[in-house]
Amino acid sequence: MALPDFLVIGAPKAGTTALHAALARHPALFMSAVKEPKFFLTDGPPPTRGGPGDAQTFREHVWRREDYEALFDQAPPGTVRGESTPFYLYDRKAQRRIHAMVPGAKLIVVLRDPVERAHSNWTHLWSAGLEPIGDVVRACAEEERRIAAGWSAFWHYVGLGRYGEQLRDLFKLFSPANVLVFRYRDLVDAPLATLDRICEFLGVETGLIAEVPRENVTAHPEHTLRHQALSRVMRVGAAVGRHLPGALAGRLTESLEGALQDNGRPRRPLSWDERQALIPRFERDVALLSQVTGEDFGDWLGPRERTGGLMGDRPPGQRQARNGRPRIS
Repeated sequence: MALPDFLVIGAPKAGTTALHAALARHPALFMSAVKEPKFFLTDGPPPTRGGPGDAQTFREHVWRREDYEALFDQAPPGTVRGESTPFYLYDRKAQRRIHAMVPGAKLIVVLRDPVERAHSNWTHLWSAGLEPIGDVVRACAEEERRIAAGWSAFWHYVGLGRYGEQLRDLFKLFSPANVLVFRYRDLVDAPLATLDRICEFLGVETGLIAEVPRENVTAHPEHTLRHQALSRVMRVGAAVGRHLPGALAGRLTESLEGALQDNGRPRRPLSWDERQALIPRFERDVALLSQVTGEDFGDWLGPRERTGGLMGDRPPGQRQARNGRPRIS
C-alpha cells in the first residue's frame, strides 16, 4: 500500500502548481505525476454536473483507491511521497478523510491575500472562456447561487479565501506541528528560503532546490468582441463535451482555450474600488485567521502596493495548467 506522507492542501491560485513542480526536483521527494488527483474530495465517483467546464474536471478525479495508490508505486525507497490538491483545505469532508486514512500526514498550506486570490481565480476562468461575468465583483455576488446550483469549488471565489474558518477546523483534526502555513508572497519574494523551510518541515536536505518555476501563470486577454464570442462557444462546447468521450472533449476545450488566450497579458491589477468592494467579504475571517495562527494578517484589509500577476508574463508556449493529468518530466 502506497499513500502520501505529505499533501499540499491549499489554497487554489496561491502558487501550488509551481510549488509542486519545484518540490518534484528534490531527489528525496517523490511528487505524484498527477497534480491535483482530488482523491480525498469524494467517497466515490465525483459529480457529473456543475458549472461551465466542471464535467471535464470531474472526469479527471482519481477517485478509485487503487488508482490513487498507484500514483506513488514508483516512489524510490526512502523518498518522501507527496501530492498537491489545493481544495483539500477548503473541503471539510476532505480534511476528515485525510485524517482517517493518513492521520500522521504533514500538510502544507499556502495563503494568498484573499481578494487577490479571488481576482486571480476569476481571471483564470474568465480567460478560459468559462466565466460569463466580465467583472470580478459581480461574479463574487453570484457565489451563493452557484453553490446552490452545484458548481464546483473552483467557482467559490470568496469561500476559498476564508482561510481562518478552514484552518480553525483543520486544527481540530491535526496538530499545528503537522501543518506548515506560509504566505504566497514568500514563494515569490524569497523562494530559496521558503523552499528550505518546506524541506526542513518535511525532514529532507535543504539547499537542493532554489527556485519556483513559473507554472500556471494566469493570462488576462483583452475584453474584446472576439473573446466574448469565443467564450460563448467555449461554454457551449463544455456543455456538449459532457456527452463526448473524455479525450475528444479535452481536445475540443484545449483548442478553444488556446485561441482565447493567445497574446494574453499578465493579470491586470485590481482597482482600489474593486478591492474596497470585496474586502468586507473577508474582514471577519481575516481576524479569525490572525487569532488561529497567531500572525497578523491585517495588511490584507488595506490597499496593496503590488497587485495583479506577480509572476509576470506567461512563459512562451505555456497554456493554463490542466491539473488532474499526468505531468511530463
